[in-house]
Amino acid sequence: MSSNAVLQPDPQPIVACTISRDVQIFDLLIEDMEATLGENWGDLGFGDALAFLEQPEAAELQFIAVALDEEDEADLSLITDIIAAAKSREIKVILIAEDVSPASLHQLLREGGDEFVPYPLPENELARAIERVLAEPAEAPVAPEMQNKLKATGDRNGVVIPVHGMAGGTGATTLAVNLAWELANIDKDKPPRVCLIDLDLQFGSTSTYLDLPRRESVFEMLSDTESMDSESFMHSLLSYEDKLHVLTSPTDLIPLDLIGPADVERIIEMARTNFDYVVIDMPSTMVEWSETVLHAAHVYFATLEMDLRSAQNTLRLKRALQGEDLPFEKLRFVLNRAPKFTDLNGKSRVKRLAESLGISIEVQMPDGGKPVAQNADHGAPLSEGIPKNPLRKEIAKLAKSVHEVNTADVAATSS
Repeated sequence: MSSNAVLQPDPQPIVACTISRDVQIFDLLIEDMEATLGENWGDLGFGDALAFLEQPEAAELQFIAVALDEEDEADLSLITDIIAAAKSREIKVILIAEDVSPASLHQLLREGGDEFVPYPLPENELARAIERVLAEPAEAPVAPEMQNKLKATGDRNGVVIPVHGMAGGTGATTLAVNLAWELANIDKDKPPRVCLIDLDLQFGSTSTYLDLPRRESVFEMLSDTESMDSESFMHSLLSYEDKLHVLTSPTDLIPLDLIGPADVERIIEMARTNFDYVVIDMPSTMVEWSETVLHAAHVYFATLEMDLRSAQNTLRLKRALQGEDLPFEKLRFVLNRAPKFTDLNGKSRVKRLAESLGISIEVQMPDGGKPVAQNADHGAPLSEGIPKNPLRKEIAKLAKSVHEVNTADVAATSS
C-alpha cells in the first residue's frame, strides 16, 4: 500500500440531498445545509432524482429536502413521484416551499411530505425540521381511556365559543381548555356534551394542556372535510376523562391556509350537531377562515393584558372587523392578570384602557401565578390540579354564567 493511499481519508457518507430545479435559487438552503451537515450532503435536479433514488447509494440517505417555488407547480407530478420513491426507501422528506399555492402544498404533504418549512428559511428552522423528522417516533397507540367512546348524535345545536388571544401569552389556551372542562362538569346530573377544537394548526397546545397524544387522523380529516361524516369526525376526537372531547392540532407543522372557510364551516357544523358546547382555541393570526368562525360564534372571547401590544393589536382587530362590516359586537374582552379588587389604581388603569380602545372589558381574570403554568405542564385542568386557585374559580364562574344564559335561551325557545 502506498503512503498516498494511507493519507487519503475515507469519503464522508452522503446522508441527505437537496432536490430542486436549481439549488442556486435557494441560496439560504445551501447555507443552512452546510451549517447543519457540513459536506455530508449532495444536490440533485428534479430530472436526476428518480434515477438516483433507485441506486444502491440512495440507501445511505436519511432525508431529502425538496425545494420548489411557484414555477415548479407545473411539474408537480414529477415531484410527487420523487416523494413516493423516497418514501418507498423509508427516506424522510422535508418540503422547502416559496410562493407555492396551498392546494399544491396540501397535495405534496398528502403524498408523503414529512415536514414543511417556508422559504426564505426562518433562522434555525431547517435544523429543527431535520431533528424532528429524524427523531419522529412511530405513532403511539392511544390508551383505551383516551379513546373517544362518545357516539355521534346529530341532534344537537351547540353553542360556539371561540377564544382568541390578542397577543401571545394572554392566556387564551388556558381559558379555552379550562372553560371547556368547567362546562363539561357544570351539571353532574345532566352533563352537557362539550367539544374543544384546537384550530391553532401550527402551534396549538391543547393536547399538551390535557396530556393527550396528537394523531395522524386529525390531518387526514382536515385534508378531506368533504367526505367527513359524524362518525369520522367523532373518530378524530380524543376523550379526556370521558367528559371532554378534543380535536387536537395535527402532529406536524402545517400551513394555516391548508384548510379554507368551507372546511372550517363543515367542522364547526359537525361539532355543533353532536355537542352542546363547542369551544375553539383560535390562532392569534387572522386567516382566511377567521371570518367563518366569527360568523358561527355565539360569543367570541378575546383575551388581553394591561400592556401596549395587547392594546395595539385590539385596536388593529377592531379597525379590521369594523372596516369589513363584520360582527365586532360578538367579541367579549377578557382581561388576564387583572388588578386585585383592592387595587384602586389598577382599576382606574383598566377603565382608561377600555375607554381608549372604545371597548367594554366584561370579564377580569386574576393572576393565578406560577402554579397555573406548572399545572399546565402536568397536563391537567386547573380544577384537577389547583382547584382553589383564584384563576380557576373565576373561569368556573364564567362557565356557570355561560351555561345559565344558554339554559335560559333554550327554555325560552322551547316554551
